[in-house]
Amino acid sequence: MENAVPFIPWLGGLLGFLCTIAALRANRKKRLIENLPTSKTTGVFIGLVELKGTAESEAPLVSFLAVQPTVNYAWRVEEHWQRTVTETYTDSKGDTKTRTRTESGWTTVASGGQAQPFYVKDDAGAVLVRPEGAKLEPARIFSEYCGMSDPLYYEKGPANSVSNSTHRRHFIENAIRLHEPIYVVGKARERQEIVAPEIAKDETAAMFLISTKSEEQVTSGYRTATWLWSIAALILSVGFFVGWDAANHRPPENRIPIYFAVAGVLAAIWSIGWVWTVFNSLIDLRNRVRQGWAQVDIQLKRRHDLIPTLVNIVKGLKDHERTVQTEVTHIRSQLNATEPGKQGDDFHGVAHSLIAIQENYPELKTNEQFQSLQNNLSDTENRIALARDYFNTIATQYNTRIEQVPDRFVAQLGGLKPRALLNAEDFERKSVKFSFAE
Repeated sequence: MENAVPFIPWLGGLLGFLCTIAALRANRKKRLIENLPTSKTTGVFIGLVELKGTAESEAPLVSFLAVQPTVNYAWRVEEHWQRTVTETYTDSKGDTKTRTRTESGWTTVASGGQAQPFYVKDDAGAVLVRPEGAKLEPARIFSEYCGMSDPLYYEKGPANSVSNSTHRRHFIENAIRLHEPIYVVGKARERQEIVAPEIAKDETAAMFLISTKSEEQVTSGYRTATWLWSIAALILSVGFFVGWDAANHRPPENRIPIYFAVAGVLAAIWSIGWVWTVFNSLIDLRNRVRQGWAQVDIQLKRRHDLIPTLVNIVKGLKDHERTVQTEVTHIRSQLNATEPGKQGDDFHGVAHSLIAIQENYPELKTNEQFQSLQNNLSDTENRIALARDYFNTIATQYNTRIEQVPDRFVAQLGGLKPRALLNAEDFERKSVKFSFAE
């Protein structure tokens, strides 16, 4: 057995290393969620975003078991079985003997479900979400055990049974119900059919999550996973050494330095991985701050370019409609001045002119054009406000992170500096002034 000493400890070390990688991945996802500020649906920018709202659909699905309106559901039926197994074994004296034991378990005998694109709606608007490829965390909306005497047994379950069935079934359904609060992290892109964003699968995205849990619950889950994987790594790495030494009757007190060395190596790997994760997380956060400022700049440029164009269009329409109205009034006066019974060619000429104007300009919508200008002005200012709020939120998060311990030490190593927030009086480009001629 002495020759085989390296194998078991190294196996434990390998498993411990894999658990450490899993711990660092869970920590990375936790920090990613903490880095992302929650966006309003009307302020969704292209890239990774975080949304909170309710699940909405114009044509909701009806779940199979609970018969409730949903946007996504999955169900299954499990059937219980039990059997007695007889096995042969050799006892400590070398005698062959037999014994019986009972096995039991659950087997899925039926399953199904449906999913569809749906909207995340908040107090500002709604954004389309395409759930294909997302990690779904639905809520349990139906769970019931029953026997053959219950109508549910055959009404929603299959007619046939599994081998050694005890004729007891478990009906389970998970779903995202209509109007249910949800939490979404995913990459936004432009929709193909209209100018609007949507959240969809992207192979380059760090996360695509649709959950009925709150952000705090999701973050807590990743935090717990980080600690559990870390503890498992320590137990496996050191435990395999301890177990192997015990099997080879080595005094544990003589092996303590080795155990500490193994734990130290694991701690060093974990620490290096943690610094790497934190540094990359801070760089990602800094880039999001830059992206936030770019969005502010884009919206300010939009206002600068859009408003004068809209004003000129409306002014042109006003002048154009004033000309048309003058022409119509002149034609009508000609028509009224024509004596009855003598309307002949004059009447037909005037009528032809009126028909031509109606064909070319069927409606004069000055009021609607002014309303459109007002809506675009309001929308532009809202976009600027949302972009500014996004920037200030992500910049505050970044500034807080690089000042808190222990992230502060990693930030100093990377030379990361705080970013000033935007104030109402100093961040905007000069507003575009305009006035309409009477």
